[in-house]
Amino acid sequence: MWRFLFESYWHLIRVEILMRTGRGLTSIETLVRNQAMVESRRTSVLHARTLCHAMDLASVFYPRRVLCLQRSSATTILLRRHGFPAEMVIGAKQMPFRSHAWVEVGGDVANDKPYVTEIYQELHRC
Repeated sequence: MWRFLFESYWHLIRVEILMRTGRGLTSIETLVRNQAMVESRRTSVLHARTLCHAMDLASVFYPRRVLCLQRSSATTILLRRHGFPAEMVIGAKQMPFRSHAWVEVGGDVANDKPYVTEIYQELHRC
């Protein structure tokens, strides 16, 4: 578990650097898209939950507030590096306007509440 926690923390740092350097959403999307899914023997639901839990813990101990885009980008990269076909989804709702990012694996929400897809309309997937 410690290994996953440190790996999660490292991905949060990578994404924050892109966010802070002003390269914007395009550079984050490129980072996520370029992370190929690694072949893995451990692709059980339990292992995916363990990875998402490690990312949640890394977010708690991160020195800055972790935004949903940062967490979802890092979680997508982490899951793909461990053999899961994860996709980052960006959605929005109109009234009041809000945007949100989450991760799905096989069409199921992995790092958020399962009903998030009912609240936000999908705008982009990578």
